Parts: sequence; structure tokens; C-alpha cells
Amino acid sequence: MKDNLLVESMALGPFQTNAYILTHSETGESIVIDPGMEPEPLLRKLAGKKVAAILLTHAHLDHIGGLNQVRELTHAPVYIHPLEQEWLTDPDLNGSSRWNLPEPIICQRAEHELADGQTLELAGFSIRVLHTPGHSPGSCSFVIGRHCFGGDVLFAQSIGRTDLPGGDFETLMISIQDKLFELDDETIVYPGHGPKTTIDTEKTFNPFVTGMLR
Repeated sequence: MKDNLLVESMALGPFQTNAYILTHSETGESIVIDPGMEPEPLLRKLAGKKVAAILLTHAHLDHIGGLNQVRELTHAPVYIHPLEQEWLTDPDLNGSSRWNLPEPIICQRAEHELADGQTLELAGFSIRVLHTPGHSPGSCSFVIGRHCFGGDVLFAQSIGRTDLPGGDFETLMISIQDKLFELDDETIVYPGHGPKTTIDTEKTFNPFVTGMLR
């Protein structure tokens, strides 16, 4: 089966948050996942592209800092889990009020709310939504074939932090084991920070999760 997914990634801002542009090789349309902070490199990449949607894995400041600029450029609708809808408009919830930023991050509400298990038909892609809380209450992972864009749930030989408001270690472990580790072993995981990895690699080598496998 032909893979029509073209992935561009860039690490943005002081947290080096991975922003992704997914482009369908046949439709030519794109999707943005997590606009990050200091989004100028992302905006340059998006110039001239037709963006069908902006998907947010979650609403921490480093993942939504460039949302206003990307929205203004693309006029694309935003998708987020309902548990973090209010985080977009509240700097205390998204964490930006706790950092010495020039101004707190305040965005408009998302046009669409995500549900666990739903399938989004966007830009020619069928995107399966997995609610994967633990790093934050509304964290979601987006699965396209054997590609998973998981935000800050699972990293290369690491896991998302759970010491921020709304985080919970046991919940994160359940999300990884019952949702992500149920994906095909060959699935490529594109995390919110750091290099990409695979489900099989993390099952085998990730020191945070290898001991919990059933």
C-alpha cells in the first residue's frame, strides 16, 4: 500500500518542541501538528501551502506558542481534546504565566474537539485519534497508518514528565501500554521533543516502560 505521507519537522523555541507539517503527496494539502514557540521557521515552510487543519497533541505553552501566527497565516481550523479547550485561553492552565515571557500565551478556542477512537478525514489522510493522558489530561496521539504523532507521551528511551498540573504517572503508563504499545511494532513515533523512534524500539529499550510489559 502506497504511503502518501510526507513529514517535515522542526524543533522550535527555547523548549525545542517538534512541530510537524504533514503533506499528502497526491492531494498536496497539509496538516500542522503542534505549532510550537517562535514559529518563524514553520511559517516560512507553510508559505504557499494549503493547510487543512492544525492538530494539537496538548496545550502546554511550548506546543501552542505559535498557534496564533499559524492560524493567521493559514486560516485553518484547530482541533484539541475538550479537557484542554480552556487551556488555549488561560495562561495559568497552559503554563505561560509561570515563565518570564514577553507576554502570556492566549489563543482563541479551537473550532473542533477530539474524541478517543474517532477518525478524522483531513487533507486526504485518515487520522485515528487516541486519547493518551498522563502528561496532561487531554493529551492525544494521532495515528496515520504506521506513523504516530504522540506529543509528550512517549520519547526515544524516555517518557513525558508527569509533575506538571494535571499530570499523573500511572495514567501515563496506562496510555503507553494500552494505547501506544497496541500499535504495530513497526509504527514510527514522532514525539514532541527529540528524535523519532519506533514502538518496537521503545518496548525493547525504553528503561521507563520495559519492566511494565505484560
